[in-house]
This record gives sequence, C-alpha cells and structure tokens, in this order.
Amino acid sequence: MAERENRRDRAPREENPEFADRLVAINRVSKTVKGGKRFGFAALVVVGDQRGRVGFGKGKAKEVPEAIRKATEQAKRSLVRISLRDGRTLHHDVEGRHGAGKVVMRTAVAGTGIIAGGPMRAVFEMLGVQDVVAKSIGSQNPYNMIRATMDGLAKESSPRQIAQRRGKKVAEILRRPEAEVAEA
Repeated sequence: MAERENRRDRAPREENPEFADRLVAINRVSKTVKGGKRFGFAALVVVGDQRGRVGFGKGKAKEVPEAIRKATEQAKRSLVRISLRDGRTLHHDVEGRHGAGKVVMRTAVAGTGIIAGGPMRAVFEMLGVQDVVAKSIGSQNPYNMIRATMDGLAKESSPRQIAQRRGKKVAEILRRPEAEVAEA
C-alpha cells in the first residue's frame, strides 16, 4: 500500500512546472496515398528554466498537440547548462555553426534587451538571457538556426572554467597586467 502512495506522490514531481517552453515552428507535411493525402505535423520546441538551462526538441505526429508534446519531451531530455555573466548576458562574443547556418552572438550592456531573430530569440528567452545582440547569417531554416545557436552556446566558457582548465585562480585570469594599469 505504501508503495502505491509513493508512486502517486512521484508522478506530480516528474511534471516540471519550473520549465517554460516556446513553440518555434510547426510544419505540415503530406503524403499522397491511393485514397488521397495523409497529413502529418512536425513541431520544433525550445524548453528552458530561464536560469541557465535550455534544450530543444522536434516531434512528428498526425495531430499538432501530439507533435508538440513529443517535441517538448525531447527538449526536456536534451537540456544543457550554459553559464551566464551576472545571470543576464554571455561571458564573451561567440559564433556558432550548423550546416549552412551561422550565428554571431555578442555580449551586451544592461538594458540592451534581446536583439535577435525568431528562433534565436526563443532560445535566449528560455535560457534567461536578458541582454544580447545576435545575428543569423546564412540559413534561415529554424532547425539550423537553433542548432547553430546551441553550438555557439556550447562554446561559451566562464572565467571559472578557464581558470580551472589552466590551474589558476579566477582573480589571476580577470586581473589586468600591471603594465596596462601603469599606462592607464
């Protein structure tokens, strides 16, 4: 009996209300068969906690809600953590590529907002970035744009990660050399 209650208690926890999701694209595809046409739908969804975790997924089904549900589940499974500076912008400028898609993402001062096109904007909003300037070059396909954005974000590294890799302290990495300080 106690085992049943535990299962019942666990079910609501698996449903994560802290994640927000954004539908980026729906594509209707048709297959011509002997009796006519069969329609299907493909959905592209971005999911994030708006505090540094984001993922995307795609789902296909005969009905739109089912395709969105599948895409959302896949997105939740593919979440990655991205480090943000002050919880609002990127640590440094970065480029991302996927196929013919290329995106350039730049840090921005507080108050700039998200200056980015459709699919990239969805990724930044779900990630929790508040200030960024981004430009998509090349492919306008939303799938390629999101993959290129995720590629660029994966290249993002914080001063803590760089210091750990070099075996130094964060202060040593961020500190300006004395020669530059004397000139200033």
